[in-house]
Amino acid sequence: MVDGKSHEALVGGQFGSSAEAYLKSAVHAQGADLEAIVNLAAGMSEARVLDLGCGGGHVSFNVAPHVREVVAYDLSRQMLEVVARSAAKRGIYNITTREGVAEKTPFEDESFDMVLSRFSAHHWRDFDAGLREASRVLRPGGVAGFADTVAPPSPLLDTYFQTLEMLRDHSHVRDYSRAEWEAAMARAGLSPVSVTYFRIRLDFASWVERMKTPKVFVDAIRALQASVSESVTRYFETEGDGSFSIDVCLFKAVKARF
Repeated sequence: MVDGKSHEALVGGQFGSSAEAYLKSAVHAQGADLEAIVNLAAGMSEARVLDLGCGGGHVSFNVAPHVREVVAYDLSRQMLEVVARSAAKRGIYNITTREGVAEKTPFEDESFDMVLSRFSAHHWRDFDAGLREASRVLRPGGVAGFADTVAPPSPLLDTYFQTLEMLRDHSHVRDYSRAEWEAAMARAGLSPVSVTYFRIRLDFASWVERMKTPKVFVDAIRALQASVSESVTRYFETEGDGSFSIDVCLFKAVKARF
């Protein structure tokens, strides 16, 4: 039976109830990919930065000391409340929060020097529209940095992983491949500069607990992990307790000056 719930309402509901868990999540609060995306702001002390789909705010917290201003933007009001409280506790006063969807932001054209986004794009209803918005609000010559899980290199691995993602979190849309990312950025008017790969281990228990995945879906994930071919198990380095590893990329791009 269809209840009319929008994708945005589904995402907001899923993540709003998990806001504190994402603030405390080790995968989100640390890691080489977080360090790398923060390093994009080096030497930009006067920059105004948009953290697009800020989630628990870890990009905002880590970038804020290096720039003039950070706008933490997310569709979940509960997430934004957690970000604001945590920023105050940390003594960070150049972070403001705004609520809305990635595909249609309330910001003026060319109003940011940098747009950053981490682990958000795979939840966007319209991937291209989100990237077009990132480009629209970015000044000419500005830098965009997107860190996200990327789709595995074969249809078999891709289908398997997208299924795991959907079972764990029904607000999941798609993890895109490197080629899909680069083509979409180009369509949005962003020129790819570099791609950095990371391999990240996901602890299974905290991965499903963070999203409060119902037991029936947790059991389905574990059954799927147990039933796939050895090549799939090997690629994802699946462990006995269900923990596994994923590919993450940081895409750096610039907006053309003309």
